[in-house]
Amino acid sequence: MRNDIQPNERAFSTKEVAEEVGIATPTVRKYGQILERNGYEFMKDGDRRIFVESDIRALIALRDTDKPLDDTAKDLVDQQKERIEGTNGTEIATSDTYGNLPQDPDQLKEVLMFLANELAATREMNVQLTNDMSQLKTKVSQLQQDHHIISSSIGNSAQRTNAKIERLTEQQNTHYENLLEQEKQRSELLQKELQKMQDELKKEWVSQNEFNKRLEEEIEKQNKKPGWLFSLFKK
Repeated sequence: MRNDIQPNERAFSTKEVAEEVGIATPTVRKYGQILERNGYEFMKDGDRRIFVESDIRALIALRDTDKPLDDTAKDLVDQQKERIEGTNGTEIATSDTYGNLPQDPDQLKEVLMFLANELAATREMNVQLTNDMSQLKTKVSQLQQDHHIISSSIGNSAQRTNAKIERLTEQQNTHYENLLEQEKQRSELLQKELQKMQDELKKEWVSQNEFNKRLEEEIEKQNKKPGWLFSLFKK
């Protein structure tokens, strides 16, 4: 039977131990089985293990050991036995001091009242610590929720910003394509105008060339006739 546990020592559930040690709940159960297999004693509520600080230290030792788990468990069992034996010796020595208690009922009453007040103060302190722990857990939970909300807000803001950038990029690309299309149409229109001017100039050149040719032929014909130049002015 374990008697190395203090009267007001806090007890932990398997889930709390898992969070405290930083391991999974099944791993806590596994380590507990290894320790019990080698002779370690736990407080129990039926089949459910109840852990105290010394048990948590034993689980941490198993978690951090480089040796086989059974070898480390045996060392922890030896340490527990030594601790229990040392506690037994202390209890025996303490029981011997009961004879030093005052025999006067009034003095004994004062001692008992003092002890009762100390016990009440200790219980009140435990209640306050429990409340503080509950408030701390609530604050941690609230901070986690706030962190989640902030992270979600940042993520949503980033998504909205990316969506705006994509829309602006798409609008810019569309505007650029429209400008290119307009420039292409203007270029084609200018090409058509230039081609039209070239065709008209070509026609004018051909017409002028034909006129010059007919003129030369007419001049050659008239050269053969005397007085042809005067006949032109008479007309």
